[in-house]
Amino acid sequence: MPKNLLVTGGAGFIGSNFVRLVLATDPQVRIINLDKLTYAGSMANLQNLPDESRHNFVHGDICDRELVRSLFQQHLIDSVAHFAAESHVDRSIADPESFIRTNVMGTFTLLEAAREAWLKNKSVSLEQARFHHVSTDEVFGSLSPTDPAFSETTPYSPRSPYSASKASSDHLVRAYHHTYGLPVTLSNCSNNYGPYQFPEKLIPLIILNALNGKPLPVYGDGQQIRDWLYVEDHCSAIWQVLTRGANGETYNIGGGNQPPNLEIVHTLCDILDELHPASPYRPHRSLITFVADRPGHDRRYDMDIRKIDHDLGWRPQENLASGLLKTVRWYLDNAAWIESIRQGSDLTGWMEKNYANREKKA
Repeated sequence: MPKNLLVTGGAGFIGSNFVRLVLATDPQVRIINLDKLTYAGSMANLQNLPDESRHNFVHGDICDRELVRSLFQQHLIDSVAHFAAESHVDRSIADPESFIRTNVMGTFTLLEAAREAWLKNKSVSLEQARFHHVSTDEVFGSLSPTDPAFSETTPYSPRSPYSASKASSDHLVRAYHHTYGLPVTLSNCSNNYGPYQFPEKLIPLIILNALNGKPLPVYGDGQQIRDWLYVEDHCSAIWQVLTRGANGETYNIGGGNQPPNLEIVHTLCDILDELHPASPYRPHRSLITFVADRPGHDRRYDMDIRKIDHDLGWRPQENLASGLLKTVRWYLDNAAWIESIRQGSDLTGWMEKNYANREKKA
């Protein structure tokens, strides 16, 4: 079991949820949380942690070699949960260079620090050490309506600068395992949703725009299919892989559903109609606006999760209905968090840049 766990990107959406889960699950783990606090990371995500005495936040960049090396040495890091990444496809289309830097070079920097600490300096035993790399289903490309779900052996076929950068980092992690013997695990997850998600992503964007009577932008015909995974389920799966997964293995993590995006938007609107009956914008479906699709938009993702179910006994606890209801309620109950995110990021500028010039579809 981890004792000194380095969590990268732990002030972001999935990372902060993971920090909460670990602190609540294992009273022996001490977390060193390294985050650059870009637009998607915020200290507001780390308020009221279960046990703050075991949480040490470090403001820094995973590409900073000296900082990363010093953290391994100072804290005797024995495990890494590597979340830190640029992860929004639209942003990768507008600015691919930052994705290459963070996702590829940042991962390389972490791997080198782990190799130096664990293999050269032997700061901890290899039996105790583990580097877990969090990746995405997007590295596998796009599925047709009749294709089988992605498995752990599906060939990589990334189609955006984001997915290409994540595929590159996956290959690096496996290379360090096979070349140097670094103890690693990897996981590829489907689309996450839930508390603390930055509001540029589909589900929080729809919730917040609907509450404010703004258009609900839907790309293309809205029939893109994703496998939606509640973030707390994802974090529990990562903890299982980190603590019980086999060295060198990869595990797919998915939510076990395949709704088209338009169905997600309709469901969110219906939940808001019910939970917020005083809204002047009911029915919220009337706000839906179809906009020009993003370039190279993958049509369908689906994850085969039989391996993690068989090997580790993990399955998602939330279905889509329960997860979306929890998510809408969380955003309705956390207006202060929403305001802090709006004030501390470039959200408004990015939304105008990404959506304002898209042609509306009839």
